[in-house]
Amino acid sequence: MFSLEQIEQAHQKVRTGADFPEYIQEIKSFGVIAFETWVKDSHTVYFGDEDYSISSKAQYADLDIAIESDAESFKKYLKAHQQGQTDYFQFCKDCAETGIEKWVMCLNTMTCTYFNLAGDEILSEKVPY
Repeated sequence: MFSLEQIEQAHQKVRTGADFPEYIQEIKSFGVIAFETWVKDSHTVYFGDEDYSISSKAQYADLDIAIESDAESFKKYLKAHQQGQTDYFQFCKDCAETGIEKWVMCLNTMTCTYFNLAGDEILSEKVPY
């Protein structure tokens, strides 16, 4: 199975959202089938076959997640991030500001789904690969 060290090494290559598809392909090759990232502190749980999972530590001090979701602003921030205009931490701050609690990436379907504090799906999109 994959290790947190492998994933962290792959993640170090990501500078902007434009680098995300290559990162996904690399961790998929390790056996990662899904992961869930929590905006509050960017800890992530990675899932593999046979109920295997590992969790990363918090990456920064807790962010406050807005109670009210703002899907339209979130979509603008996401687009800017995907075009390489913001770094990861700025994207996480933008998520918090617009009420995004977490995202779930499914590597089998290559979809990334964003959720608010109430657990409502705000956006689901295909990830290019």
